[in-house]
Amino acid sequence: MTSTPDTRIGDATLGKAADENFPVAPFFLPRAWRDDLMAVYGFARLVDDIGDGDLAPGGADARHLGLEPEQSDDRLAMLDAFETDLHRVFATTGEEPHHPLLRDLRPTVRRRTLTPEPFLGLIEANRQDQKIRRYGTYAELAAYCELSANPVGRLVLALTSTASPERVRRSDAVCTALQIVEHLQDVAEDLERDRIYLPAEDMERFRVAESDLAAPSAGASVRALIAYEAQRASELLNEGPPLVGSVNGRLKLLLAGFVGGGRSALTAISAAGFDVLPGPPKPTKPSLLREVGIVLRRARGER
Repeated sequence: MTSTPDTRIGDATLGKAADENFPVAPFFLPRAWRDDLMAVYGFARLVDDIGDGDLAPGGADARHLGLEPEQSDDRLAMLDAFETDLHRVFATTGEEPHHPLLRDLRPTVRRRTLTPEPFLGLIEANRQDQKIRRYGTYAELAAYCELSANPVGRLVLALTSTASPERVRRSDAVCTALQIVEHLQDVAEDLERDRIYLPAEDMERFRVAESDLAAPSAGASVRALIAYEAQRASELLNEGPPLVGSVNGRLKLLLAGFVGGGRSALTAISAAGFDVLPGPPKPTKPSLLREVGIVLRRARGER
C-alpha cells in the first residue's frame, strides 16, 4: 500500500519510540492499550519535536496546523497552533483536528475519557523551553518536570483506569526521575541548544562553570555533579517498585519497564564514569532486562 504524506508524518514521529530508554508500547500489552499508548506517545513526541525544532523538513506539520511552511521554525507560533488543534480533539462539535497525529488521538481521548490537562501541561513545558534556558534551583527544575514529564505517567494510569492519589504521587516521582535521567544523558546536546537543566545552585556547589559543560570530556567536578544528580534520580525511582506492586497483570510489566529503563540508564551513566559529555550513555538490552527483574522482585517485597 502506498504511504500518504499524513502516514509518513506519523511514521516519522512514532518511529522515535525505539530511541527511548524504556519500551513505549511493548508487544505483551493488549492491542487496544498499545494503540492508545502510541497515540499519546505520538502527541508527546510531536510537541517535543516542535519545542526542540526537530520537525521533518518541508513544513508539512505547519501546513496541517494552518500555518505557512516557513513558520515551522517559529516554535511559539507552532505551539499555539498545536494547542488550538488539541482543543478540537476534545470538542464535541465543530471540525475535526487538522493534524493527523491529533486525529489519531481523538478516538483514544473519547474511549478513555481523558481530560485536556495533561496534554496542555506538555505543551506548556515546551513553551517554557523557549523562554527559560537555565534553572536556578532544584525546586524550579522539579516544577518544570511537573509539566514536562509527570503528565505522561498520569496519562498511562488514566489509559489503564488505575489512577489513584497514591499511584499518581508515586508515578510523578518516577516520571520526574526519568526526566532528570534524560537531562543527564543529554547535557552536551542541550547545551548546543543553549539549555542547561542542571540547577545553577548545584553547579555552584560543585564549582562547575558553563564552559566546563562544553568540554569534550568531563572533568572531576562535572563528574561529581552528574553523580549527585544521578543519585537524586535514583532516590526518586525508589517509588517505582511500590507503584509496580500496586497494580496487576501486564500493566505491572509495563510500569516495571519504565522504572527499569530509568535504572538501566543510570547504570549506563555510572559505567561511563559519569562522563556524559562525549555523548549520551545508553542502556543495553541485557541491562534493561536485569533492572526490570530487580524492580519486579522488589515490588513483591523481595531483596
